[in-house]
Amino acid sequence: MRLGGGGCLLLAAVLALGQAPAAAQSAGIPRTRDGKPDLSGIWQAFNTANDNLLSHSASKGVPGGLGVVEGDEIPYRPEALATRQENLATRATRDPESKCYLPGVPRITYMPFPFQIIQMPDVTTILYEYVHAIRYIYTNGSPHPAGPIEWWMGDSRGRWEGDTLVVDVVHFNGDTWFDRTGNFHSDALHVVERYSLMDADHISYEATIEDPKVFARPWKMRMLLYRRREPNVQLLDYDCYAFEWEQYYPYPGR
Repeated sequence: MRLGGGGCLLLAAVLALGQAPAAAQSAGIPRTRDGKPDLSGIWQAFNTANDNLLSHSASKGVPGGLGVVEGDEIPYRPEALATRQENLATRATRDPESKCYLPGVPRITYMPFPFQIIQMPDVTTILYEYVHAIRYIYTNGSPHPAGPIEWWMGDSRGRWEGDTLVVDVVHFNGDTWFDRTGNFHSDALHVVERYSLMDADHISYEATIEDPKVFARPWKMRMLLYRRREPNVQLLDYDCYAFEWEQYYPYPGR
């Protein structure tokens, strides 16, 4: 079919309209000099995932929450579920948070503290207010070091898939939990995080959890991260003192 001058203009207009949603979707997203979405800034999750990843009613010291797990179910193996129940019953003293240990990935993302992302071409650094933790996400194409290595925060290697920063995290110890209700993992934990900038002030955060020693299949959690916009916002000093938790740890029965 041949199109005259008017027909070509009409076709161009139709094609432009077809592309408009994608263009509108990326409008307003800050970008770095190399064109990547710029995640730099101070962010925070505002949810109850640190208390309980799943939907839960309010209880003493714990606000109710809608949950962040896809399907609102964590697929434990039967033997691992028994360990989770034991963790729940003794959570006031067994939760690694009560000992001021590093909380691991992804838990440190939804702790009730802000964190700062500093994005560079070859490495993205995350500074956490909680216990002054620092995390490096290498985006220079380098592989994970040979393991096994047992680190509290694992080893993070990132890559860009379009406008999404995908972070592969391995080499964990088995000593951190996902929340305060005893949801746990082993040293075989493998986490894949996805950071997608929705607009200038919101990141869609997704973490896929895989651990064949504990879970029957991989599972996902999703949540929003919010940019802190206060004019004087900054990370503050937070030192965790384990002896203080006896009085202040917000668990039922404490």
